[in-house]
Amino acid sequence: MSSDPWGRVDETGTVYVRTADGEQVVGSWAAGSPEEALAYFERKYEGLVVEIGLLEKRVQTTDLSAKDAQTAIDHLREQVDAHHAVGDLAALRERLDKLVKTVESRREERKQQRAKQSDEARKAKEDLVVEAEQLAQSDQWRAAGERLRSLVDTWKGLPRLDRKSDDELWHRFSHARSAFSKRRKAHFAQLDAQREEARQTKERLVAEAEALSGSTDWGPTAARYRELMAEWKAAGRAQREHEDDLWNRFRGAQDVFFAARSSVFAERDAEQSENLKLKEELAGEAEKLLPIGDLKSVRAAFRSINERWEAIGHVPRDARPKVEGRMHAVERAIQDAEETEWRRTNPEARARAAGLTGQLQAAVDKLKAQIEQARAQGNSSKADKLERELEGRQALLDQALKGLQEFGG
Repeated sequence: MSSDPWGRVDETGTVYVRTADGEQVVGSWAAGSPEEALAYFERKYEGLVVEIGLLEKRVQTTDLSAKDAQTAIDHLREQVDAHHAVGDLAALRERLDKLVKTVESRREERKQQRAKQSDEARKAKEDLVVEAEQLAQSDQWRAAGERLRSLVDTWKGLPRLDRKSDDELWHRFSHARSAFSKRRKAHFAQLDAQREEARQTKERLVAEAEALSGSTDWGPTAARYRELMAEWKAAGRAQREHEDDLWNRFRGAQDVFFAARSSVFAERDAEQSENLKLKEELAGEAEKLLPIGDLKSVRAAFRSINERWEAIGHVPRDARPKVEGRMHAVERAIQDAEETEWRRTNPEARARAAGLTGQLQAAVDKLKAQIEQARAQGNSSKADKLERELEGRQALLDQALKGLQEFGG
């Protein structure tokens, strides 16, 4: 018979392990000496010690789930309770009991951590919703639109809440975005309507200006042109594809009248020379506004310069293109800056520009066909009339194409 502090082998080869409840049968050993039998079952005990040690380390140092840890503990406990090893089995049970408490503690920590993360995610999403609802009332179309897109990206990076809470918050968030988009669309629709109204007003002003261009009633007609100019400025900007053509016609009609008046009042050349000097000074003052920094302040400064410009009166005819060209270059730079800002907040403009270009091209093609037909029929009068109409349509088409190119199309 052989024995050690934790087990023994009797004369029949039966192996026992000592426990607090008395000896328990470990197994039988028929092949070999009793010492070999004890050594075999002591190695099985050491194997359990190693497995428990590894499990303890995994629980402490890895993200092993509580469920998987408990399954492993139960498996080891079954082996310990089966008494198929010789050693201090009570100590192993104590270690397993302690490990159960550790797993439960980790389970509770993770539960609290998940609750904390959920609370943080809820707070973050509530903050996003509140900001989105505030942005929904903003008139800063570009900045607010970009910020809303950024909020969507932030939202996507946050963990989901419970379905009900997540759906409720997303509904508010989505509703705020929709409300902003609706207001933005209405704003630009109104802006388009204002530009169309301005175009109609300027068409009327052009018609009257052209009708007055042949007048020799110098005083009243000049006064009326000043009134027409004030109405022109008050009308606002028409669509880009119409504005320059209308202005050229309007300004051209005035040029005809004032050129005639200048020829009659040649004695005013001296006064006009002085006007030229003043306007050259104003043109220089206007040119100092470039390059444009703060659009709003530049626009206000140019308006002040332009009011003084208009108050000065006419300059010698041969000098006017150059000095007015200097002012117009500054004005065009300001208008381009305004147009660029407007285009950035109006993505529908390109589509409309493309549509208008197509319409104008069709009109030009149709006129060309009608001219050919009139020539073929020998109707020169009709052909000449259509040629004049074609020139106007072609000018509009050229302007529309230029505008479309500026959109990158």
